[in-house]
Amino acid sequence: DKNKAAKFIGPQLLQTGRVLEVRVWEPATIIEIDLHLPLVDMRQWTEVPYIKFRVGDSCYRDYTPFGWDAETATCSLLVDIAHEGCGSNWAKQLRAGDAVQYIKIGDTHQSPHPTNLVVGLGDASSLGHLLALQQLTLPGIRFDGAVLLGNQHAGQLIKDYFRSPLCTLTNPYELADWLAEQGYCTAHTSFYLTGNRQLVVELRSLLRNLGHSNIQAKGFWS
Repeated sequence: DKNKAAKFIGPQLLQTGRVLEVRVWEPATIIEIDLHLPLVDMRQWTEVPYIKFRVGDSCYRDYTPFGWDAETATCSLLVDIAHEGCGSNWAKQLRAGDAVQYIKIGDTHQSPHPTNLVVGLGDASSLGHLLALQQLTLPGIRFDGAVLLGNQHAGQLIKDYFRSPLCTLTNPYELADWLAEQGYCTAHTSFYLTGNRQLVVELRSLLRNLGHSNIQAKGFWS
């Protein structure tokens, strides 16, 4: 039985970190969580990482850390709580000082192209992934992108707090128009698509119609 196995192997394999601060983005449905992960060597993060957190009994969710600082072993997460689920419930009840447990840190196999313009496209569920991609893109002037968020105030927070060039748009039609207007060079632009599967499929098709072929896609299937 899978649950029994998870309970049995869980405690031995789990690593622990601590919550430093929790911020709820009002009125958006996003929770920002600052973490201290003392057992992690963040200098190894050369691709966009993910951390598999234990968010409930036999329930695990992958979240992408961003804004990490290897010296202090700190990073942040953004959890989109628009949909009910064990991940949303976990994020809602976290408070400063709480312990968090994770079972694994892995790579998403997305790393920014070394010389091309790097364009990240996604939605609220993948905002952390886009910010991690921005952090890995050096120099930062090579990063551009857009994210679908239902709330414009959240877009202002991204600009103010994270100094991010991400353009915030409210629906896929706006995103399609925005992409067509950018006139990105097909030879020297690499696209990184993240978020819900339907969006990723539509964006890939749209970019191909615009003549682009340097496209990496990572859809979140759940």
